[in-house]
Amino acid sequence: MKRVYDFLKDAGTYYLATVDGDQPRVRPFGTVNIFEDKLYIQTGKVKPVSKQIAANPKVELCAFKDGRWLRLAGELVEDDRVDARKSMLDAYPELRGMYDENDGNTQVFYFKNAEATFASFGGAPETVKF
Repeated sequence: MKRVYDFLKDAGTYYLATVDGDQPRVRPFGTVNIFEDKLYIQTGKVKPVSKQIAANPKVELCAFKDGRWLRLAGELVEDDRVDARKSMLDAYPELRGMYDENDGNTQVFYFKNAEATFASFGGAPETVKF
């Protein structure tokens, strides 16, 4: 899991895919955090992505850096504890202008049943599960 976290942090931007009915939706994300040995991402409850995850928690993300890419598939589980939200925002203080752990909007999710695949054009893919 730490390797997945490091790759996402180094890449800076990753693309999260959800479904909206029968329509795939992909958008850029940048938040990733490890809290209590779980990999977390963050969004706002008012965003369509939040509603899409609530309807179908199976997601996939993809990031690319230096000729290598990561695909991470799994289920997102909301963690509604203040400590989890605070940990994320402490890791991204620049978001505090838009989010606060007590605002009723900030939402964090951790990955469950995750499978990460690291790949490149020059080597065999490597898969990690957590």
